[in-house]
Amino acid sequence: MESRIIAKTQELIKRFSKSAKERKRETKTQELIRRFRSNKSAVFGLILILVLVFCAIFADVISPNDPTPSPPELEKSLKPGFWSEDGLEGMPLGTDMLGRCILSRILHGARISLSVGFVAVGIAVLLGIAFGVTAGYYGGWADSILMRIVDIMFSFPGLLLAIVIVAVIGQGLDKAMIAIGIVYSPQMARIMRGSVLYVRETEYIEAQRAIGSSNWRIVFRHVIPNSMAPIIVYGTLMMASAILDAAALGFLGLGAQPPNPEWGAMLSDSRFYIVSGAWWAATFPGIAIVFAVLGLNLLGDGLRDVLDPRLKT
Repeated sequence: MESRIIAKTQELIKRFSKSAKERKRETKTQELIRRFRSNKSAVFGLILILVLVFCAIFADVISPNDPTPSPPELEKSLKPGFWSEDGLEGMPLGTDMLGRCILSRILHGARISLSVGFVAVGIAVLLGIAFGVTAGYYGGWADSILMRIVDIMFSFPGLLLAIVIVAVIGQGLDKAMIAIGIVYSPQMARIMRGSVLYVRETEYIEAQRAIGSSNWRIVFRHVIPNSMAPIIVYGTLMMASAILDAAALGFLGLGAQPPNPEWGAMLSDSRFYIVSGAWWAATFPGIAIVFAVLGLNLLGDGLRDVLDPRLKT
């Protein structure tokens, strides 16, 4: 009996040692991929985003109809979809008030909404890195001035500030992207500044100063690359908010202009027809927004769990 216990214990020790050695041989990238794959919600979020990206790229191929037919086919106005016997062939999600295929407009609208997310967050990241690195690395009067500007911008509600910026620079999808990027830049600046304040006190930064490296080399070769993890995580989460804000601006008529099939504009155009029974005209664009925001939030949470060393398992 004792010999069996000893043999079993030795076998478990060998297995544990082998597993530890294999894990030790893992590269950093392999470790991150392994941890990400173990997070089921993050994988589900990634799948949702990949589906939306696929729809956006191949919208011209998979769309059953032209999203903006000219002239409008008013005889097909507000027809139901596959759930009704009165539905039109080739219009699985029904039509809107101008007889346009809702499914085709949603597929093409994915291009606009995802583009808004990427571009707006890209602008916010660039501005946030510039402000955050300058304030965090150099400190002093630069830190005081830049952070007071950030505090002033934080004092305005985000959507209200975006509306003011659009009112100043003009309506349109490109203007909405710029406005949303400016609105989100203070948050990025704060996050980047916090990361830089930590990184600049590390030993390898002190070593770079000791060997005479210039501030530009230290900032671009060491400080920024080692401060990007929280920016990547927060940027992914911020994309979801950017899509919502773009939809809100489109709903108010300040974002994408007709006949562009932007999801928020589709909601705005269809809201008057819900009470008349044409619920599908507003419901399906709303569901598309929900899927996009859900996928980005799940993906952002997963990236945070993977990149945060305090959550390492």
